[in-house]
Amino acid sequence: MNRQTRIANALAQALHPQHLEVEDESHMHAVPVGAESHFKVVVVSEQFGSHGLVARHRVVNRLLQGEFDHGLHALALHTWTPDEWREKGGAAPASPPCRGGSKTR
Repeated sequence: MNRQTRIANALAQALHPQHLEVEDESHMHAVPVGAESHFKVVVVSEQFGSHGLVARHRVVNRLLQGEFDHGLHALALHTWTPDEWREKGGAAPASPPCRGGSKTR
């Protein structure tokens, strides 16, 4: 099972999201092909209603600690309640280009 699937499964099981996107953005960074190191995660869950933004990110990071321990380097997190998701028109912003490593030199 690849990292993208493991991330999606872990978040789906714990957060019961109304919407979940897990996108491997490693190709946008200075990493070897197939690194599975950088991901964009969009998760829309009622469970975020009682949490501020930092607390939401901490929840996701804790759920994925095992992945961080084994090569996951970065997450672009978009963590919203269903109402916030609707207010945003049901879309997450695009990730910016990588600003570090050899791809900018």
